[in-house]
Amino acid sequence: MRIALDVASRATCPRRSVGAVIVRDKMIIATGYNGSVRKMDHCHDVGCMMEDDHCVRTIHAEANALIQAARTGARVDGATVYINVFPCWPCAKLLFNAGVVRIVYSELYRPTLDQRVLGAAEALGVAVVALSTDPAPHMIASI
Repeated sequence: MRIALDVASRATCPRRSVGAVIVRDKMIIATGYNGSVRKMDHCHDVGCMMEDDHCVRTIHAEANALIQAARTGARVDGATVYINVFPCWPCAKLLFNAGVVRIVYSELYRPTLDQRVLGAAEALGVAVVALSTDPAPHMIASI
């Protein structure tokens, strides 16, 4: 999770710094942070592009990590993703379809957990783990 936090420090949207690290067979296979499309302007340079109270200029960290895995040919099926923020529904769907089997997060984006994410994770057998300030992580939902 410390690596996900380091990756989040590269985020280019001032609204939220999110980092994702995909791990498979105890190896980091991809990372991603929320930022703009390659070779396009970044929010911190030209401002956010807001629609319905969301910045649509950026690609979310989870999507960028999956894109990096695809670009390098890394297999994501069976992987764990570490994200410093609980995934939104669109990103969770990408992670589920990519074959991620475990999602570990350290903080909530909104005050409550998105029940769509938890319900789909349970139905698919994807573990969702919250890291607390306690030495041991606690399970939120699991297989």
